[in-house]
Amino acid sequence: MACLLEAPLRISVLSEVTATSRHYVDRLFDPDPQKVLQGVIDMKNAVIGNNKQKANLIVLGAVPRLLYLLQQSSSSLELRTECAVVLGSLAMGTENNIKSLVDCHIIPALFQGLLCPDLIFIEACLRCLRTVFISPVTPVQLLYTVPTVIPHLMSLLSRSHRTQEYITQIFSHCCKTPEHQTVLYNHGAIPNISPLLVSPSYKVRMQALKCFSVLAYENTQVSMTLVNVLVEGEPLSQVFVRMMQRDQPIEMQLTAAKCLTYMCRAGAIPTDDSCVVLKTLPCLVRMCSKEHLLEERVEGAETLAYLMEPDVELQRIASTTDHLVAMLADYFKYPSSVSAITDIKRVRQWARLDHDLKHAHELRQAAFKLYASLGSNDEDIRKKITETENMMDRIVSGLSESSIKVRLAAVRCLHSLSRSVQQLRTSFHDHAVWKPLMKLLQNAPDEVLVMASSTLCNLLLEFSPSKEPILESGVIELLCSLTQSESPALRVNGIWALMNMAFQADQKVKVEIVQCLGTEQLFRLLSDSDTNVLMKTLGLLRNLLSTRPHIDQIMSSHGKQIMQAVTLILEAEHSVEVKEQTLCILANIADGNTAKDLIMTNDDMLQKIKYYLGHSNVKLLLAATLCISNLIWNEEDGSQDRQDKLREMGFVDILHKLAQSPDPNLSERAKTAMQQYLA
Repeated sequence: MACLLEAPLRISVLSEVTATSRHYVDRLFDPDPQKVLQGVIDMKNAVIGNNKQKANLIVLGAVPRLLYLLQQSSSSLELRTECAVVLGSLAMGTENNIKSLVDCHIIPALFQGLLCPDLIFIEACLRCLRTVFISPVTPVQLLYTVPTVIPHLMSLLSRSHRTQEYITQIFSHCCKTPEHQTVLYNHGAIPNISPLLVSPSYKVRMQALKCFSVLAYENTQVSMTLVNVLVEGEPLSQVFVRMMQRDQPIEMQLTAAKCLTYMCRAGAIPTDDSCVVLKTLPCLVRMCSKEHLLEERVEGAETLAYLMEPDVELQRIASTTDHLVAMLADYFKYPSSVSAITDIKRVRQWARLDHDLKHAHELRQAAFKLYASLGSNDEDIRKKITETENMMDRIVSGLSESSIKVRLAAVRCLHSLSRSVQQLRTSFHDHAVWKPLMKLLQNAPDEVLVMASSTLCNLLLEFSPSKEPILESGVIELLCSLTQSESPALRVNGIWALMNMAFQADQKVKVEIVQCLGTEQLFRLLSDSDTNVLMKTLGLLRNLLSTRPHIDQIMSSHGKQIMQAVTLILEAEHSVEVKEQTLCILANIADGNTAKDLIMTNDDMLQKIKYYLGHSNVKLLLAATLCISNLIWNEEDGSQDRQDKLREMGFVDILHKLAQSPDPNLSERAKTAMQQYLA
């Protein structure tokens, strides 16, 4: 019988709750203003901490009525304020609540309310706005839709500690893009917010600090302005330094360190400044230790990685501070899933299990990022990282994690370590890292593909033991497909890897590259709008056209198209580097036994070489001189006929002039060519 009664009982309770909620909404329409006010106050008390009641009231249409009452000039100030308070309470419910409020146009209504002179009402509107805007489901662009909103919010900063706290919190949550930074900067965010850093209210100081961290992130204009700001006669950077002291709350220390990190990365503070080396870096290393909360350790590691990413000296200092490299190994000791914990008794003992599981991926991601940053330049640091307990196994494992962010961070770490010749020859070979890397390349988002293919480029270098097994795994087809990507970075990496593969490769590999890539795609890449793609394609062509039998073989089948491509590049507007690579390809062709005839029978090409022998740039002069030297080399068949033809065209006179060049390399090369006529 109990089963039969369960459903009607549930319906009865639901009807009672709905009826109670309906009563609250009905009272909002009472003709007596005093009863409406009391109804709103009762509603406020009913929804506190009661998400179900909040949802019911929203469904029953309380929000449009509350907004109507809030906007009516005929409503008493007390009623309008209580309406703002109730709306703020409704906003503290679920994300669906927020969506409903935004759909009812709560934001413009509250902005309108800020024009009222009454401070208590303004604070209630701002508190509600703050709650709405800090929700991830609220479009931040709504703050910037009406041009008068930001300047008005700036003007309200001076009204009270509460207006300061709420407004700066709104700004810090809604500043997501460089355009947002510019809007806030142009409306005086820095002079208006900087005095709040010395407010007697901790909440105000903290929100102001967060504001500056989002304003300064990757923004040179803001950072350069901040470095010249004085707060009560003290440089702003020193205010941040004081906020990093150990006696300050961890949240404040971390955020102040972020501000100085972003200013440093933007070029406003030198990397060797004492506030960076002696204060910011040690503070961030400190945040990585076990004594801190997991989220603090994540934030500390990621900020530290960003701070020292481009600076080898900071990397060296960090690597020897507080045993950082070994300390990071602890980041991997948290389970990434419940199934990873086999001892059920231990599960029961872990009061923070859910918390730890939530942060386990973030910890590994942060550790990989920091290792990548630490090892990006210094060989000794890379060695220290790879010798850390189970490090290479952890990276290999990270490449196949369920979290895409962890996979990206792991491959970034692998890429950083792959810059080491020693690691390529030892750790990378011992752990066969190329296998999971190849698997990762089969199916991954572009950001992972870019980093993975970049790492593969290093594994395909001549001295890497991984090169042969990678070649045998059928990688050429994969790399050729990358060259057709819409992403310039992927096209660069695809062609770069092929270039490394072709270096000193046997003829079979070179032929396979040319056949798989196809001449059409090769020449499409030679006309790519991205200079990096063009340069790497020229590098590939140069490596393909090395050693005489290979040069002759490739030129016999593709000579016409290659000569056409060389002509187009030499005639077009390109950088000196591009022209130099192209002339070096021509010099390689000139070194072939039969391939050189393609130049000698092409008077237009000979005239182009002659033109570059008169160029002002020494690099181009050297490359063009090498072309002529290879064409007239005395020990080869037909050299006399080629020498005679080039003499008639005036090349000997040009070589004679170049032999007098003040540049020793050019002079020597021209003299070497001249000697072919004298032999």
